Amino acid sequence: MVRVPLTAEELERGRRLGELLRGARGEASMVEVALDAGISVETLRKIESGRIATPAFFTVAAIAQVLGLSLDLVAEALADPPARREAAS
Repeated sequence: MVRVPLTAEELERGRRLGELLRGARGEASMVEVALDAGISVETLRKIESGRIATPAFFTVAAIAQVLGLSLDLVAEALADPPARREAAS
């Protein structure tokens, strides 16, 4: 199976997700957060750096739970910018 390349929008959304999670982690250890979320440190590192731009929902949900982020907040942060949504209407 060939994977379709990610769009520029998907890559940008992945970058914003990484920034959000990194900011929410603050001074907490990457190792501690990854272990608590049940993922590898390398996976967390790749998500935070944007190298995994479209992580699995349950991976994001587990990280968000550990960091005390609601999924509503995560979804809002990753939504298209308001200007783009208005232009599409």
